[in-house]
Amino acid sequence: DQKDFDGIKLIAHCNEGPKHNITSVLPKGCKFLILIGPEGDFSSEEVVLALENGFIPVSLGNSRLRTETAALAVVIATYLLTSEF
Repeated sequence: DQKDFDGIKLIAHCNEGPKHNITSVLPKGCKFLILIGPEGDFSSEEVVLALENGFIPVSLGNSRLRTETAALAVVIATYLLTSEF
């Protein structure tokens, strides 16, 4: 249940509105949960519901990615950005 999650909650969506760069909200070693939408993106209602429940809107860059590509890109990028080498 996401309400019991004690890490950072993110939502990546393509709707209009301000979004953080994902690298600016993930400190090294943090736990995070990210919502990545289906093909066609989240509905406006889904985005509002996520924001009302503490999710931070983030951008994955200027390109629109397929769902499966976005998930893989987030895993790789966050591993590289937040891991201790």
